Formats: sequence, C-alpha cells, structure tokens
Amino acid sequence: MRAMKRMVQVLWLPLVFAGLIWHFAWYAVHGPRVGSLAREAKAAEIVGAKVTLVHVEAERDLMERKVAGLRGDRIDRDQLDERARALLNMVDKDELVVPYGNGHRLY
Repeated sequence: MRAMKRMVQVLWLPLVFAGLIWHFAWYAVHGPRVGSLAREAKAAEIVGAKVTLVHVEAERDLMERKVAGLRGDRIDRDQLDERARALLNMVDKDELVVPYGNGHRLY
C-alpha cells in the first residue's frame, strides 16, 4: 500500500505533463484551424478555387470579346443582328428555327 501511494506521488506530475503534451500534439495534427490536416484541406480548396477562377476568367474574356463587337465605331453587323434577334425573339420569313434544350448551347 505504501509503495502504491509513493508511486502515485512520484508519477502524478510527469503523467499530467505527458497528457498535456499528448493533447497539444494531437491538436497540432487534427485541429480544426491550425492542424496539418486542416492545412492540407485548405490547400486543396485553394487549388479548386484557382481552377474555377481560370474558367470564369475565360468566360469573361469571351463575353468581353462579344461585347467589343457591339461597341463604338466598329459595330459588327452580324453580331448586332444576332443579339437583336435573340432579344426580340424574331426571325425572317425565309429562316429556319432549330430549338435547343435548356441546357444546350449552340456556341
């Protein structure tokens, strides 16, 4: 009994410190904001965001090129005619209309 009491008196402080070290080591790996696993997840999220950015910038550039044809002194008549027909939903007598589904685009 005395040996057990003596062992508890000797080991309680190192066990507390070992528990604290284990806790901080676990939190360094699995922590929600500062852990290495969270850092890897954020890096993957950043890569996905950069890919999305590239796609959106390409789409914006395409739209800017189309709008540039409708501005200023150099209006592209074909593009102007295309936009007017799309907005007004009109066609000439000799034209054929081919409907596309909602999710499909011609260009």
